[in-house]
Amino acid sequence: MRTKNFEVIIIGGSYAGLSAAMALGRSLRKVLIMDSGQPCNRQTPYSHNFITQDGVPPAEITTIAKEQVLKYNTIDFVSDLAVSAKKNKNGFSVTTQSGNIVTAEKLIIATGVKDIIPKITGFEECWGVSMIHCPYCHGYEVRNKRTGILANGERAFHLASLVNNLTDHLTLLTTGKADFTSEQMEKLEAHHIAIIETEVSALEHQDGYLQKVIFNTGEKEGFDAIYAGFPTTQHSDIPVSLGCELTEHGHIKVNEFQQTIIYGTYACGDNSTVMRSVANAVANGNLAGAMVNAELTKEHF
Repeated sequence: MRTKNFEVIIIGGSYAGLSAAMALGRSLRKVLIMDSGQPCNRQTPYSHNFITQDGVPPAEITTIAKEQVLKYNTIDFVSDLAVSAKKNKNGFSVTTQSGNIVTAEKLIIATGVKDIIPKITGFEECWGVSMIHCPYCHGYEVRNKRTGILANGERAFHLASLVNNLTDHLTLLTTGKADFTSEQMEKLEAHHIAIIETEVSALEHQDGYLQKVIFNTGEKEGFDAIYAGFPTTQHSDIPVSLGCELTEHGHIKVNEFQQTIIYGTYACGDNSTVMRSVANAVANGNLAGAMVNAELTKEHF
C-alpha cells in the first residue's frame, strides 16, 4: 500500500472526468484520474449529437481524449476502482480496490450512473444498441423505423412527444395498465400512437439489434428500436458516504459551478444531471475543472 499526494483527484475517467482533467492540466495542476474501465455506454456502437465527433464509436472518443489529456505531464491516470473516500483537515484521501491510498486537496466525482435493467430476457444485450434512452443521441438513426417506448405514465408521454416527430410507427409498451391522464390520452390518440398494455417478457434480437418483442401471452410484435424509460442509480457509493446530497431523481446535487454541498468536492457528468449525453458531460466536466482551479487559486494566491 502506498500514499501519494495530488492537488486534485478525479474519480472517473470517462468524458466528464477527462474534460475536467484537461482544464486542470492546462493550469499545471497535479491531478490523478482513476477509472475502473466500465463506462455505461460501452455497448453503444456510435455516439451522436456531439459536434466534431458525430457518429464516432464512444470508445474511440475516450481513447483520443485520454491521449490528449495525458500529454499534460502533471496529470496521472491509474486503472483502478475507488472504493472509499474520506474528508480530512487537508482535503481528501481515496482508497482503491488494489489497496492504494492517495490524497488530494480537492475531489471531482465523475463516476456516472448505473442503469436499473429490467428483468426482461434480451434487454441487457440490446441496451445501448437498439434499446435506447435518448432521442437526441440516437433518434435520427432510427427515424421512420418501427419504434416502441417501454415506459408508462409521464415518462412515456414525454418520450412520445419527442419521438413522434421522428417516426409514424410509434407504440407505447406500458407492460401493465396505461397510466395517462384524459388529456394525455387525447393527445396520444390524436397522433395515432398505439398503446399495448400486455407485459413484455422477452426481446428477440440479433447481436443486440432488436427484431421482435415477445409478450407474456406468447404473442410477438416486430420492432426495430425501443426507447426505455427506466430509473438509474449512482454508480458509486462514494458521493453519499461523503455526505453529498442527492436530488429527488437520485443525481448528486450541485450548484451552477458543479460544487456539491461538501466543500472541496465537485461532481460532473451523468451522476449530477438528467441531461445524459457525451456533449453535456464534456461541458460540465470542463466547468468543474475550471472551478476547482479557481478554488485552489483563491486558497493559495
